[in-house]
Amino acid sequence: MIRVTDALQSLRPKAQWVLRGEELEWLDTEQTQPTDSEIQAETIRLQELYDSQEYARLRKADYDQLNQDELRFDDLRDGTTTWVDAVNEIKARYPK
Repeated sequence: MIRVTDALQSLRPKAQWVLRGEELEWLDTEQTQPTDSEIQAETIRLQELYDSQEYARLRKADYDQLNQDELRFDDLRDGTTTWVDAVNEIKARYPK
């Protein structure tokens, strides 16, 4: 879940501010405070970006469970396609 703090950091990197509950206190003298509509739009944009990468997060979790180096070595040695088959199965399970 994308939060207001994520949107603020994205909109105004390195800006100084404090968020108390829903009350934003803008402390930065270099950057202007974003409007509520800018913050809301950025929160939506970041959430859509995060959601669009769900397949990649799910794939990575499965890829991390594979001993890929050993699978590739065994495939080279044995003339098999075990590693490619495992990767293709993960990609099929979590399509883009």
